[in-house]
Amino acid sequence: MKRYNFDEIIPRKGTDCEKYDHLQSHFGNGNAIPLWVADGDFRVPDFITAAIRYRADHEIYAYSFRSDGFFNSIINWQQNRHGWTIEREMILPTQGVVSTLASIIMAFTEAGEKVIIQPPVYTPFFTCVKDCGRTVVENPLKQVNGSYTFDFEGLLGKIDKQTRLLILCNPHNPVGRVWSEEELLILGDICLENNILIISDEIHSDLVFSGFKHVPLPKISDRLGANCIVCMAPSKTFNIAGLATSFVIIPDKKIRQKFDHFLHALHLSNGNLFGTVALQAAYQSGMDWVNQQNAYLEANRDFMLAFFRNKMPRIQMTNTEATYLAWIDVREYGMLEPEMNRMLIDKAGIVLNKGSIYGKEGIGYFRLNFACPRQVLEEALTRMENTLGGG
Repeated sequence: MKRYNFDEIIPRKGTDCEKYDHLQSHFGNGNAIPLWVADGDFRVPDFITAAIRYRADHEIYAYSFRSDGFFNSIINWQQNRHGWTIEREMILPTQGVVSTLASIIMAFTEAGEKVIIQPPVYTPFFTCVKDCGRTVVENPLKQVNGSYTFDFEGLLGKIDKQTRLLILCNPHNPVGRVWSEEELLILGDICLENNILIISDEIHSDLVFSGFKHVPLPKISDRLGANCIVCMAPSKTFNIAGLATSFVIIPDKKIRQKFDHFLHALHLSNGNLFGTVALQAAYQSGMDWVNQQNAYLEANRDFMLAFFRNKMPRIQMTNTEATYLAWIDVREYGMLEPEMNRMLIDKAGIVLNKGSIYGKEGIGYFRLNFACPRQVLEEALTRMENTLGGG
């Protein structure tokens, strides 16, 4: 079995990289350690690079289509990774999960109608709804014993006749929850009973740690599958977000046909040639690489938990069950968010995501991307300790 090196430090500056090359313009510190944008600092696996190079050697990059191999790779990955049996006809290729969210909102709602989100949650959930002229309804997650869960009572109280969609983040960004089958079943039943279509963003579904198992929503039951659109992509898993390739899985024929018509009407079903090649290579050959990456990420998570516990006990970190995004509570330092953010950038020389961008429930928190070599993570945490102090 080939062993992959996740300790390798790969320079990314000067590659038009948002994470590194926007440090100066966005934060005023071009030399900071960037732990903000949700992509990894790990080299894309060799089998993806080889597939892209092989196709690039043909030297004609004209119109193309997605072959049987593209669809079969998705089908086999879902079966082998998640135990989920799907059919080819359920799959519709798209050009990125965020643009897909906006497309679904426009296809299945009218101006002014309501879409439920559950903050603190991925920022585009807010902006996609607002930018499409729909109404955001916030049903915040509940904190119970330091972890997060759905607020079912609150959800029931916020549904009315104008409520059309609920956007689910599973696994959840930024709090790192892997929702249990029981939680998903209750949520799904509430939406079914109230004729609310679920958009299930499952882009982080492959990045799950020991003791947890991702459950695709339609896998629970056919009736839930008939009331949802699952959004997936290899972009987070294999660090290929720049190739703008994703897909939806829609078990229900009527929902699928309606969305397919929308995609074709706006010519959004065309693909990125190299993204198509990368997806197929990733899903055909990537199981072992992902397992090794997840083990490394899990060790990074455990390193952080121990660091905060032993050296910075005023910081409480939610137990990250999935994703490479840590959700840290810094309220015990008693600083306002702008003050702490500037201190981290200017004095510690690290860039995190402010919790407030995930909703008002995120005030007092920061999101930290730990998809980086351990040496980089340790340096960043040490800078935090030296700047903020320990106990």
